[in-house]
Amino acid sequence: MHIRKAVSSDAEELSALLNEIIRAGGTTALETPLSAAEFADWFIDGEFALVCHVAEHGRSLVGFQSLSLYGDPPKGVADIATFARMHPKTAGVGSALFPATRAAAKELGLEFINATIRADNVSGLGYYAKMGFETYDRLLQVPLQDGTPVDRIKKRFSLGGGHHTVPHA
Repeated sequence: MHIRKAVSSDAEELSALLNEIIRAGGTTALETPLSAAEFADWFIDGEFALVCHVAEHGRSLVGFQSLSLYGDPPKGVADIATFARMHPKTAGVGSALFPATRAAAKELGLEFINATIRADNVSGLGYYAKMGFETYDRLLQVPLQDGTPVDRIKKRFSLGGGHHTVPHA
Protein backbone atom coordinates (compact mmCIF):
# COMPACT_ATOMS: atom_id res chain seq x y z
CA MET A 1 0.00 0.00 0.00
CA HIS A 2 1.32 3.42 -0.99
CA ILE A 3 0.46 6.60 0.98
CA ARG A 4 0.65 10.01 -0.67
CA LYS A 5 -0.95 13.45 -0.45
CA ALA A 6 -4.27 13.76 -2.25
CA VAL A 7 -4.48 15.97 -5.33
CA SER A 8 -7.59 17.51 -6.86
CA SER A 9 -7.67 14.90 -9.63
CA ASP A 10 -8.32 12.27 -6.92
CA ALA A 11 -11.64 13.89 -5.99
CA GLU A 12 -13.77 11.91 -8.46
CA GLU A 13 -12.59 8.50 -7.23
CA LEU A 14 -12.55 9.55 -3.56
CA SER A 15 -16.05 11.05 -3.69
CA ALA A 16 -17.34 7.75 -5.14
CA LEU A 17 -15.61 5.87 -2.27
CA LEU A 18 -17.12 8.24 0.32
CA ASN A 19 -20.57 8.27 -1.26
CA GLU A 20 -20.75 4.46 -1.06
CA ILE A 21 -20.11 4.74 2.70
CA ILE A 22 -22.67 7.55 3.07
CA ARG A 23 -25.32 5.55 1.17
CA ALA A 24 -24.65 2.46 3.33
CA GLY A 25 -25.26 4.60 6.44
CA GLY A 26 -24.47 3.87 10.06
CA THR A 27 -20.82 4.90 10.26
CA THR A 28 -20.45 8.52 9.17
CA ALA A 29 -22.13 11.69 10.36
CA LEU A 30 -22.25 12.69 6.67
CA GLU A 31 -25.65 11.85 5.24
CA THR A 32 -25.68 13.58 1.84
CA PRO A 33 -23.44 12.37 -1.01
CA LEU A 34 -20.81 14.84 -2.25
CA SER A 35 -19.95 15.75 -5.83
CA ALA A 36 -16.28 15.57 -6.81
CA ALA A 37 -16.08 19.39 -6.55
CA GLU A 38 -17.64 19.37 -3.08
CA PHE A 39 -15.28 16.58 -2.03
CA ALA A 40 -12.22 18.54 -3.20
CA ASP A 41 -13.45 21.63 -1.34
CA TRP A 42 -14.15 19.75 1.90
CA PHE A 43 -11.11 17.47 1.99
CA ILE A 44 -8.34 18.50 -0.44
CA ASP A 45 -8.04 22.20 -1.27
CA GLY A 46 -10.91 24.14 0.28
CA GLU A 47 -10.79 26.89 2.88
CA PHE A 48 -10.93 24.52 5.89
CA ALA A 49 -8.89 21.59 4.50
CA LEU A 50 -5.38 21.29 5.99
CA VAL A 51 -4.09 18.02 4.53
CA CYS A 52 -5.48 14.87 2.96
CA HIS A 53 -3.61 11.63 2.36
CA VAL A 54 -4.73 8.74 0.19
CA ALA A 55 -3.92 5.05 0.33
CA GLU A 56 -3.31 3.44 -3.06
CA HIS A 57 -3.45 -0.31 -3.52
CA GLY A 58 -2.91 -1.69 -6.98
CA ARG A 59 -4.42 0.83 -9.35
CA SER A 60 -7.10 2.19 -7.07
CA LEU A 61 -7.52 4.48 -4.10
CA VAL A 62 -8.65 2.39 -1.14
CA GLY A 63 -8.99 5.11 1.49
CA PHE A 64 -8.21 8.61 2.64
CA GLN A 65 -7.61 10.53 5.84
CA SER A 66 -7.88 14.28 6.23
CA LEU A 67 -7.30 17.04 8.74
CA SER A 68 -9.50 20.12 8.62
CA LEU A 69 -10.54 23.20 10.53
CA TYR A 70 -14.21 22.80 9.62
CA GLY A 71 -16.47 23.96 12.45
CA ASP A 72 -13.88 26.36 13.91
CA PRO A 73 -12.07 24.08 16.40
CA PRO A 74 -9.95 25.64 19.18
CA LYS A 75 -6.47 26.92 18.26
CA GLY A 76 -3.99 24.05 17.97
CA VAL A 77 -6.72 21.50 17.16
CA ALA A 78 -7.83 20.00 13.83
CA ASP A 79 -10.50 17.43 13.04
CA ILE A 80 -9.61 14.09 11.49
CA ALA A 81 -11.75 12.08 9.08
CA THR A 82 -10.87 8.55 7.97
CA PHE A 83 -12.61 6.52 5.27
CA ALA A 84 -11.75 3.18 3.65
CA ARG A 85 -13.33 1.60 0.58
CA MET A 86 -16.12 -0.82 1.46
CA HIS A 87 -15.97 -3.05 -1.66
CA PRO A 88 -13.50 -4.56 -2.07
CA LYS A 89 -12.35 -4.03 1.50
CA THR A 90 -8.59 -3.64 2.02
CA ALA A 91 -7.24 -4.39 5.49
CA GLY A 92 -5.01 -1.89 7.26
CA VAL A 93 -5.92 1.28 5.34
CA GLY A 94 -6.47 3.48 8.41
CA SER A 95 -3.37 2.15 10.16
CA ALA A 96 -1.30 2.87 7.05
CA LEU A 97 -2.65 6.42 6.72
CA PHE A 98 -2.30 7.61 10.31
CA PRO A 99 1.52 8.00 10.49
CA ALA A 100 1.44 10.45 7.53
CA THR A 101 -1.47 12.37 9.06
CA ARG A 102 0.23 12.49 12.48
CA ALA A 103 3.46 13.78 10.90
CA ALA A 104 1.55 16.45 8.95
CA ALA A 105 -0.26 17.54 12.13
CA LYS A 106 3.07 17.95 13.93
CA GLU A 107 4.44 19.97 10.97
CA LEU A 108 1.36 22.20 11.19
CA GLY A 109 2.12 22.81 14.87
CA LEU A 110 -1.07 21.23 16.14
CA GLU A 111 -1.39 20.12 19.77
CA PHE A 112 -4.33 17.75 19.31
CA ILE A 113 -6.18 15.88 16.61
CA ASN A 114 -9.90 15.61 17.33
CA ALA A 115 -12.09 12.75 16.14
CA THR A 116 -15.86 12.94 16.52
CA ILE A 117 -17.38 9.49 15.98
CA ARG A 118 -20.97 8.31 16.00
CA ALA A 119 -21.58 6.20 19.11
CA ASP A 120 -23.03 3.43 16.90
CA ASN A 121 -19.86 3.29 14.76
CA VAL A 122 -18.18 0.41 16.59
CA SER A 123 -15.40 -0.05 14.01
CA GLY A 124 -14.60 3.69 13.99
CA LEU A 125 -14.44 3.86 17.77
CA GLY A 126 -12.16 0.82 17.81
CA TYR A 127 -9.91 2.26 15.10
CA TYR A 128 -9.34 5.57 16.88
CA ALA A 129 -8.73 3.81 20.23
CA LYS A 130 -6.16 1.55 18.51
CA MET A 131 -4.41 4.65 17.08
CA GLY A 132 -4.08 6.07 20.62
CA PHE A 133 -7.00 8.52 20.73
CA GLU A 134 -8.56 9.07 24.18
CA THR A 135 -12.21 9.88 24.84
CA TYR A 136 -12.75 13.34 26.35
CA ASP A 137 -16.36 14.28 25.66
CA ARG A 138 -19.72 12.99 24.45
CA LEU A 139 -22.35 14.94 22.52
CA LEU A 140 -25.74 13.55 23.48
CA GLN A 141 -28.62 12.79 21.14
CA VAL A 142 -27.39 14.59 18.00
CA PRO A 143 -30.21 14.10 15.46
CA LEU A 144 -29.62 12.55 12.06
CA GLN A 145 -31.47 14.02 9.06
CA ASP A 146 -34.40 11.68 9.76
CA GLY A 147 -34.53 12.84 13.39
CA THR A 148 -32.97 9.71 14.91
CA PRO A 149 -30.84 10.78 17.90
CA VAL A 150 -27.30 9.37 17.95
CA ASP A 151 -24.59 10.32 20.47
CA ARG A 152 -21.21 11.45 19.18
CA ILE A 153 -18.02 10.41 20.99
CA LYS A 154 -15.19 12.96 20.95
CA LYS A 155 -11.68 11.51 21.09
CA ARG A 156 -8.37 13.30 20.89
CA PHE A 157 -4.80 12.42 20.07
CA SER A 158 -2.13 14.50 21.79
CA LEU A 159 0.80 15.54 19.59
CA GLY A 160 2.78 17.39 22.23
CA GLY A 161 5.01 16.13 24.96
CA GLY A 162 3.91 16.54 28.55
CA HIS A 163 0.41 17.31 29.74
CA HIS A 164 -1.96 19.71 28.03
CA THR A 165 -5.42 20.82 28.90
CA VAL A 166 -7.89 18.79 26.90
CA PRO A 167 -9.76 21.17 24.58
CA HIS A 168 -13.53 21.09 24.80
CA ALA A 169 -15.09 22.28 21.56
